[in-house]
Amino acid sequence: MKKFFKLLGILVLSLIVSGTVFYFVKNEALPEGKKGKEADALAIKMLNAINHEAFENTEVIEWSFRGTNFYKWHKEKNSVEVSWGENKVILNTKQLNKSEVFVKNEKVENPEILKKAHDYFNNDSFWLVAPYKIFDAGTERSIVNHDGKEALLVTYTSGGSTPGDSYLWILDENYIPTSYKMWTSIIPIGGVSATWSDWKNTESGIKLPTTHTLSLFGMQIPMGTVKAYNPNANALAHKILKAINHEAYQNTTFLEWSFGGRRSFKWDKKKHIAAVSWESFRVNLHTKDIDKSTVFFDGEKQEITDEKIVKRAWDIFNNDSFWLVAPHKLFDKDVIRTLQKVDGKDALHVKYMSGGSTPGDSYLWELDSAFVPKSWKMYVPSMKMKGVSATWEDWITTESGTLLPTNHTFESGGTLSMGEVKGYN
Repeated sequence: MKKFFKLLGILVLSLIVSGTVFYFVKNEALPEGKKGKEADALAIKMLNAINHEAFENTEVIEWSFRGTNFYKWHKEKNSVEVSWGENKVILNTKQLNKSEVFVKNEKVENPEILKKAHDYFNNDSFWLVAPYKIFDAGTERSIVNHDGKEALLVTYTSGGSTPGDSYLWILDENYIPTSYKMWTSIIPIGGVSATWSDWKNTESGIKLPTTHTLSLFGMQIPMGTVKAYNPNANALAHKILKAINHEAYQNTTFLEWSFGGRRSFKWDKKKHIAAVSWESFRVNLHTKDIDKSTVFFDGEKQEITDEKIVKRAWDIFNNDSFWLVAPHKLFDKDVIRTLQKVDGKDALHVKYMSGGSTPGDSYLWELDSAFVPKSWKMYVPSMKMKGVSATWEDWITTESGTLLPTNHTFESGGTLSMGEVKGYN
């Protein structure tokens, strides 16, 4: 027995010594940084890189934490469904006393489960959306030199379940976080790092991580099936499409129109070929394979295709067709839809993250009582447009059954005619 206790003592002592050595080898002191405008400027670059504006407008976020805790967060309602095991809590993030607790689907009064749900949410949501919280109340930001590059140190002086924690964000050349180092009360070793690299581009436009890997023993933190979306904005977009008979638009073969009397078009949507005409030029533009396009001058086909003319036709088509069919493009790839209020009524904000000639442009659609667009406000950085408005008026029902506009009026008083608009099969 004495030998057993002696061996046990040696084992415990070895573990203590090993732990102490590991602590002093791995433990890092909290770095000192420089606070002020430069730190805030770096933080803003980081927020822009991950589309913080879209985060503010996101309606619902879903994820799980290590396969045990599951979440559906209704951000605009300040409500989150937290579930684990046999427990489910409808957590009111602003007024905890209005939360509801369920055990085996039966409503109960259980402060301990409610507190646990609140603590779970604070921790597990931080592992999902921490980059979006760097300007929360009670945060301090500093610039730190890390491996010869600028990194952002964020300290939470209040809020959450563990105020006083600090995180050093490591950024790539586009200011997107790739990892952070942690100095927290629940991890005794300072400077433990975790990856923020397995990003997912969500429907609402925000970037969210799908997993993290910790430097401490290579621990994995999976975030499950991550989703972020805007059901209310999507519902309004579907009402618009129904109002303008988008189904008929999808089945329309030919569209014809002109643009301010300067350019004219005949678009074969099925074959993806648009005849674009202006001045003495006509380009048969292959919209899916631009290299197949052909150029005509004064009605004669040019044997050598001028790439500049084709590029000009491409830009003209992208711009002028958008003024005809933009409301039919609400669910194009990489389109972010969010709901906004204008004069107390729902309006649809649409941002195009890719495609066209100027990706990044956005438009705020105002609707009539039947959900047909009556005007939009344009936010086009390349043209320095910040909310310039124009009407969408004189809609017609084409032969194919879809609705298209024939005129626009700008806030300056100028007008834009779409000419004789046709849609047919």
